[in-house]
Amino acid sequence: MIRYIRLYANFLRFSFSKAFEFRIDFYFRILMDIIYYAVNILFFKVIFLHSNILAGWTEAQVMVFVGAFIVIDALNMTVFANNFWAMPSLINKGNLDYYLLRPVSTLFFISFQDFAANSFVNLLIAGGILVWTMIQYPDPISILNLVLFLFLILNGTLLYAFVRLLFVLPVFWTHSSRGLDMMFWGFARFMERPHQIFYGAVRIILLTVLPFALMASLPTEVLFSSSPWPTVGYCVLLSCVFFISVLGLWRLGLRSYSSASS
Repeated sequence: MIRYIRLYANFLRFSFSKAFEFRIDFYFRILMDIIYYAVNILFFKVIFLHSNILAGWTEAQVMVFVGAFIVIDALNMTVFANNFWAMPSLINKGNLDYYLLRPVSTLFFISFQDFAANSFVNLLIAGGILVWTMIQYPDPISILNLVLFLFLILNGTLLYAFVRLLFVLPVFWTHSSRGLDMMFWGFARFMERPHQIFYGAVRIILLTVLPFALMASLPTEVLFSSSPWPTVGYCVLLSCVFFISVLGLWRLGLRSYSSASS
């Protein structure tokens, strides 16, 4: 474990030094994400100009939800996005060979090696937005619910990464430039809406097979719930299932992998 912590510390040092070598890109990506945050906040603000409630939530509750999915998006953009974007190229070109030879988990190495320093600034902004939305909430929030909410935000971040990996790893067989990654981005928009607005099969899918409701919507529900434990247990259990699924697909993919030397 200590070896992995030291390795990740080296990833951080290298990533920050690399980011400041391309300052125009650094500041542009910060600006781009700020616009994304503003658009999402304004979208729901406009809805509440015409309604006092959305999917059973008040405006203050929906704003906390917006802050939650913005933080999850920022965490993934900071920690995982660059790595998952590069993964298909490593597999298709045979460059994965260099990582398979390292004395650490290959999946860990290629998933965490590039820390997006510019997105880290956006993560701080996203965190500030979440804090602001919670300060604006008029009713008291229990410490237990707050702790569970923050825990589920981290759980939702990992679940988001697991689901995306399940769309990226088929590149072992498809040999396409992005795997099924573009399909993932279409489904990922469901994370940005409260799951209560969906009905029937769509809602069931969002709570199970494509669990985007578990990333921000259910954590926000837990924050305002009087009995949060069943929801917390379900979120953790499903995240474990998806983690095991990622490991299984990764190992299966390695069996099909054609290295540069083969």
